[in-house]
Amino acid sequence: MNVTLRRCLWAEAACLSLWPVLLFAQPSDLAQNLADCKSGRDACDRSKLSLSQSADVARARHGRNVSDCRNGYDSCDHSKLTEPEAIALAVADHRRNVSNCNDGIASCNLSRLTQSEAREMAAAEHQRNLADCKDSIGACDRSKLTQSETTEVNVAVRQLNVSDCRDGTGLCDHSTLTRSETSDVAAAEHERNTLNCQNGWGECDRAKLTAVEAGQTAAAEHERNISACRAGEETCDYSKLTVPEANLLAEVERKRNYTACLKGVGYCDPSRLTPSEAVAIPAEHKPLRQ
Repeated sequence: MNVTLRRCLWAEAACLSLWPVLLFAQPSDLAQNLADCKSGRDACDRSKLSLSQSADVARARHGRNVSDCRNGYDSCDHSKLTEPEAIALAVADHRRNVSNCNDGIASCNLSRLTQSEAREMAAAEHQRNLADCKDSIGACDRSKLTQSETTEVNVAVRQLNVSDCRDGTGLCDHSTLTRSETSDVAAAEHERNTLNCQNGWGECDRAKLTAVEAGQTAAAEHERNISACRAGEETCDYSKLTVPEANLLAEVERKRNYTACLKGVGYCDPSRLTPSEAVAIPAEHKPLRQ
């Protein structure tokens, strides 16, 4: 009897201790369920919704359907749209179709255009073709050009070729250049090659440099090598340094090593310190292993 009584009392105490947890968990679960229902997730349990929550969920579901219809998603249910929403959707769809047709997008539906919209689309298509022909891009159809437009295109294509040859880009056709254009292109190519050589950029043809340009290129390369050696970069070629330059770099490195050892920051090689420098190094800055 006493054992049974104690078990009952223990069970009641356990229930009382878990009651706050259950009270806290229930609102949280209901809030999550409401969020699931509003978002249209499968975890939604409509039986747990209050009347006001059911109304909120219905509004959210309706709004989602309107958005799906506006975006052209398959999940759109036109039958659930109100008359104003259906009209607004039809207007938006028509505008989008007109825009697609004018921009040459594949989803264009010509049968839904008015006669004036079809004329505007044809004009836009003609201008796109003209621009493609002038820029030598896209699907240029010269048969659709007028005589004056063909002349414009020929001039534009010629200018584009000259620009490509001068800049060393695109598909340069030297055979179509005039004598003066060939001279300008050659000068631009020489200048570009000189800059590449002096700055270490791209392709450099040293054979095309003048004696002065070759000297300037050598000087620039030497300065870049010195800079790389000062920075400790792997591109440094110590064999190309003069004796004074090598000695100067060695002194700079000696001072750097001493400073690193003295401050305890950076790579320190104690074996390269002079006796007087080694004495000046604080004990806490000395390497753990020597």
